[in-house]
Amino acid sequence: MRVFDRNWMQIAEGLESDDRIVLPIGSTEQHGFLSLGTDAILAERVSIEAAEPLGIPVLPVLPFGVAPYFSQYPGSMTLRISTYFEVIRDLLDCLAGEGFGRIAVINGHGGNTPVSGLIREWLAQPRQDRVQVLFHDWWNAPKTAAVASTFDKDQFHAGWVESFPWTRVENAEPPTVARPVIPRRVVNMLTPVQIKELAPDGNMGGAYQRPDEDMRQIWDAGVAEVRDLLENGWVSR
Repeated sequence: MRVFDRNWMQIAEGLESDDRIVLPIGSTEQHGFLSLGTDAILAERVSIEAAEPLGIPVLPVLPFGVAPYFSQYPGSMTLRISTYFEVIRDLLDCLAGEGFGRIAVINGHGGNTPVSGLIREWLAQPRQDRVQVLFHDWWNAPKTAAVASTFDKDQFHAGWVESFPWTRVENAEPPTVARPVIPRRVVNMLTPVQIKELAPDGNMGGAYQRPDEDMRQIWDAGVAEVRDLLENGWVSR
């Protein structure tokens, strides 16, 4: 249930019986032949599909994240990690102040993962009502990652593992020949200029695309895993 499809009074009415809400977070950054909004699109969509049967409201995705390493690819955006932390802190403060006691942050971008540490710090602060916050990297969760690995263990940024029908763009046909996967340890040591030189089209390695029926299996696993988290991931109070 998207909050944009409701007014505030309807959200307040639902809050009287269910204090859960979902905050998807993503990024706007190069994804090779795929949409610049891939991480944001996937985080929001998996959240909406997972939460819909449960009647849990889903906030609009936060479309900007931490991605300084892609600054040489036009259209890619990044926030300083200090700025990003404060944005997340402000959003959590708003939700807790409104009475949401169970907040699920569904992440679609690896660069945002340090937020999990901020959340632990935020939860440690004394407040009148107890609040629970879950942080979930949806694409890297155990069951979802296991399904993806059954098709191909060579998977990295902007490759087949992120190529869903809803992340592809018109007039952008990817190559049919896979690229060698660039070791993550190498990428983590490179400057933005070096990354652009090593991956001129943005694909960090592996096949560019797989059949839609394979991607549907991965997607269904991701939705199911997020839904299970929303139903059963909380601590009893």
